[in-house]
Amino acid sequence: MERMEKFIDNLPPMDLMRSEKMTLVQLIIPVESAHRAISYLGELGLLQFRDLNAEKSPFQRTFVNQVKRCGEMSRKLRFFKDQISKAGLLSSLHPVVEPDVELEELEIQLAEHEHELIEMNSNSEKLRQTYNELLEFKIVLQKAGGFLVSSNNHAVDEERELSENVYSNDGYVETASLLEQEMRPADQSGLRFISGIICKSKALRFERMLFRATRGNMLFNHAPAGEEIMDPVSAEMVEKTVFVVFFSGEQAKTKILKICEAFGANCYPVPDDISKQRQITREVLSRLSELETTLDAGIRHRNKALTSVGYHLTHWMSMVRREKAVYDTLNMLNFDVTKKCLVGEGWCPIFAKAQIQEALQRATFDSNSQVGIIFHVMDAVESPPTYFRTNRFTNAYQEIVDAYGVARYQESNPAVYTVITFPFLFAVMFGDWGHGICLLLGALVLIARESRLSTQKLGSFMEMLFGGRYVLLLMSLFSIYCGLIYNEFFSVPFHIFGGSAYKCRDATCRDAQSAGLIKFRDPYPFGVDPSWRGSRSELPFLNSLKMKMSILLGVAQMNLGIILSYFNARFFRNSLDIRYQFVPQMIFLNSLFGYLSLLIIIKWCTGSQADLYHVMIYMFLSPTDDLGDNELFWGQRPLQIVLLLLALVAVPWMLFPKPFILKKLHSERFQGRTYGMLGTSEFDLDVEPDSARQHHEEFNFSEVFVHQMIHSIEFVLGAVSNTASYLRLWALSPTTCLGV
Repeated sequence: MERMEKFIDNLPPMDLMRSEKMTLVQLIIPVESAHRAISYLGELGLLQFRDLNAEKSPFQRTFVNQVKRCGEMSRKLRFFKDQISKAGLLSSLHPVVEPDVELEELEIQLAEHEHELIEMNSNSEKLRQTYNELLEFKIVLQKAGGFLVSSNNHAVDEERELSENVYSNDGYVETASLLEQEMRPADQSGLRFISGIICKSKALRFERMLFRATRGNMLFNHAPAGEEIMDPVSAEMVEKTVFVVFFSGEQAKTKILKICEAFGANCYPVPDDISKQRQITREVLSRLSELETTLDAGIRHRNKALTSVGYHLTHWMSMVRREKAVYDTLNMLNFDVTKKCLVGEGWCPIFAKAQIQEALQRATFDSNSQVGIIFHVMDAVESPPTYFRTNRFTNAYQEIVDAYGVARYQESNPAVYTVITFPFLFAVMFGDWGHGICLLLGALVLIARESRLSTQKLGSFMEMLFGGRYVLLLMSLFSIYCGLIYNEFFSVPFHIFGGSAYKCRDATCRDAQSAGLIKFRDPYPFGVDPSWRGSRSELPFLNSLKMKMSILLGVAQMNLGIILSYFNARFFRNSLDIRYQFVPQMIFLNSLFGYLSLLIIIKWCTGSQADLYHVMIYMFLSPTDDLGDNELFWGQRPLQIVLLLLALVAVPWMLFPKPFILKKLHSERFQGRTYGMLGTSEFDLDVEPDSARQHHEEFNFSEVFVHQMIHSIEFVLGAVSNTASYLRLWALSPTTCLGV
């Protein structure tokens, strides 16, 4: 713990406002220490390698065989994981602390375990198939034997009734004679039967097919099996039906057997003699009992082997992933001309150079290499990657920002402002201090169990909650704050900060919600007065408050984004972006929506009844008309005309000058009229750094103009649509009808 604190203290202070300064470095690593060096650098996590073999396919790289071996081991580990899951066992949730084994040794162990499991699965499947066949045979013997006995008794009864002339129907005579002949030996009669078992869902179609194939010259008896049997194909328990088909002739037998095979029906021989049936049944029951014992012993042995594998599974999977990552990184390096060293290039933060050199020295020492690893800084032409150093608190906010887009190298980091704006805007929509307390308790539980939960394997939803625990913390605190302002505790108001400033009109007032309230003392100290709840003016008042507050917050956040673009342009010394992007954007946004925010504040301060919705509409439709009752201050109409003209001028100001100025700068540079260091002109600073040389070689004016046009349209439409969404809600609310 003390070493970790000393390590953190030695780190330079984080620049939260911008990404870390990066440098391009080159490594020359001896072959004998390459694996260990890459492994140590991966654990450090502060060096991003460049792919020096981008023109090669994955199969043409040096360490392709090692990557294939790691992929094969990953497949085996996934196979073990699936087998453990199917067996209903649990692998070790906590990684086993044990020394790493060599890749070759692990590969041998995994191959042995896989061979053993495959052999056990094969034997188990054969035993299970035999067990299912014997179980089906037992059921067929029981059901089909009952068919034959009942058919014999029924045949005797029918013969007696027919002899006494009770029935005269020819169909019954024919059936009775068939059943009587069925119990005779096959050499005395041509009647035969086939017994078997089939899935219950196929029984009806099976019977129809038999009837059509034999043209009705058969008798089909069936009965439910009475218990579910495992299907050997799908390994699921299915309901089956026992059948007995009576027929005559070899041709019919051939057809019936083919139909049975087509429908997946299993046929089993049932003897005519009842004593033989009983003897076979006893033998089948005895073999079933032996197979059950054998299957149970096999399952116990298999579960024991899977438990042993599961105990090391997490560690093995982590080790194989690490080895595969190491060899994937080694494939990004090149051999030097002597084939004794690997050459690699990569980006690292400037503050991490000492740590990287220390890790490389440790790799040289641990691998007993006689030659050290060479580490030196290179000059870079392309733009470095963006790297933000985060901690447990800021990591979740950085991921939220990166989900929308990663800032360019050394640009302002929006995540710093998102730490406050994101949870606060959530609280503006979720303002209820009762719900906020519940959310706060959940966040505190996650933070209190942080050390324990960080080592456990969580589900996808729980992992998302745990990763955003500090986001939930600030969201809950801001929700409590906004809930106190809204005076909502599970949508119920409370007199927390004193009594209400309103009372009934007279002493006999009983229905203040209908008759109205009058103000009799100073306003409620903090937040919304609880008397607004349930009053006739509740909906207009609260809608006016929340909708207008949404506009103020939205315009403020859009201004913040434009101001950040100014600091980016100033940091990169790009005056073009300041003059032709920052200035017109500020003018356009604040001429329209900044002016609307000003009107909202003036109306709140003066208590005016002006309809701001109509003010903004007629500012565009009829800017010269008299405002009438909607005038909030002297000189409002000429001010609106000036602001409207400024907004109209700002659009071409954003669109046209910048592409033509860039074209002029490019022409002057390559005609020799101006000279300067590469990367010092406004042209160099405006284009993307990693494509600067391409722009110097060929300037595509149409591409630059289209890019600027898209950027301008996105800004204008974004500003209008974002504010219009609030105005739309405002227009549809009852406050508009009341002119508030």
